[in-house]
Amino acid sequence: MTLPSSPHLPDAEALYSELRRGVKQLLASSPVPLSLAGITSGGAWLAERLQRDLGLPGTAGVISSSMHRDDFAQRGLAASAQTALPFDVNGAHVLLIDDVLYTGRTLRAVINELFDYGRPASVRLAVLVDRGGRELPIQADVCALRVELPAGQSLELARDEAARLSFVLETKEA
Repeated sequence: MTLPSSPHLPDAEALYSELRRGVKQLLASSPVPLSLAGITSGGAWLAERLQRDLGLPGTAGVISSSMHRDDFAQRGLAASAQTALPFDVNGAHVLLIDDVLYTGRTLRAVINELFDYGRPASVRLAVLVDRGGRELPIQADVCALRVELPAGQSLELARDEAARLSFVLETKEA
């Protein structure tokens, strides 16, 4: 699916329902418990909500890519939440949750951050939207929607005061 340049964007709440269904199936088919960790900020919102909606014990972790980004010199330290993992990473089976998967560079940085906390037994990935354009061999185990966007556009997850999710289409200046 290619998103039109009009304000017609995918329904983030409907996609969340698809993501929840996929994660629930993944959890049910996993022979071991999975610990959820959401990538700041949209992925953390999703992980927190999944943890609650699926009735999982404890709290979901939050993981930041900022310290391991390959563009850290240009971006600096993000003001978003920093890493907080309420579980022992050593030997854990971790399910990373993200809002939009694009090049894979954020996931590479997140995996480096995760290994700063220990050596997980396995790492899986669930995303709300996969927009293609991969630069690294990273693939989601669960994906609610695959879309194509021009390189100059990005799909950003937003959350209002009532915790309702929506998308914003951003256009980067050339």
